[in-house]
Amino acid sequence: LEVLSVVAQQILSIQRAIQAKQKRFLFEGTDLTLDPSCAIFITMNPGYAGRSELPDNLKVLFRTVAMMVPDYALIGEIMLYSMGFVDARALAHKIVAVYKLCSEQLSSQHHYDYGMRAVKSVLTAAGNLKLKFPDVSEDIIMLRSISDVNLPIPRSRSALFDGILSDLFPGVTLPKPDYTTLLESLHISIANLKLQPTPWFIDKIIQIYEMMLVRHGFMIVGATMAGKRRQLTKLWPER
Repeated sequence: LEVLSVVAQQILSIQRAIQAKQKRFLFEGTDLTLDPSCAIFITMNPGYAGRSELPDNLKVLFRTVAMMVPDYALIGEIMLYSMGFVDARALAHKIVAVYKLCSEQLSSQHHYDYGMRAVKSVLTAAGNLKLKFPDVSEDIIMLRSISDVNLPIPRSRSALFDGILSDLFPGVTLPKPDYTTLLESLHISIANLKLQPTPWFIDKIIQIYEMMLVRHGFMIVGATMAGKRRQLTKLWPER
């Protein structure tokens, strides 16, 4: 808030210079040329996780403009058509339905996001899979994309999430990915470190690998001595 209050004073000096139709003005002690067409906009998400409210002295410098919620299904449909999907309309509505049901049935968490950012991640993942597997069923591609982007989730909520997917994609079963080469390398690496290749440890490494394929960045969270560093270094060996 202290930083935003300083920003408010800077914006006020710019606005006053524009109102006075000055060609030059002092900004934080520096003489600058003023572009009278310059404008400042703030995009806000009131109540969104991680967002802070604007201080009053900054809020009064701006005029509020209400924005409508975008049509996620229409955006998804257009993007899917551009990626080569034939059944784009039905698939787009299924993506929106998944996140609508998740927001209603899963508990609220700071790291859960059911908005456009999540929809965009699913669409991007689906487009990549469509390029890689053009002959695979579009329902399977979409189900794989939704699963990859949203998993892993805590066991207490995984049953609810699986139920939502099975209702929206009835009869669609995901083929298990072939990780034979990866698993062989993991067992050799784990044995060299004299660790135990337990199913839980292997599953977590596979989940990290799948996250790397669909996310730009992610965090590994867990208790002390849970094996976080060892799981990551199996995929990115220490140098």
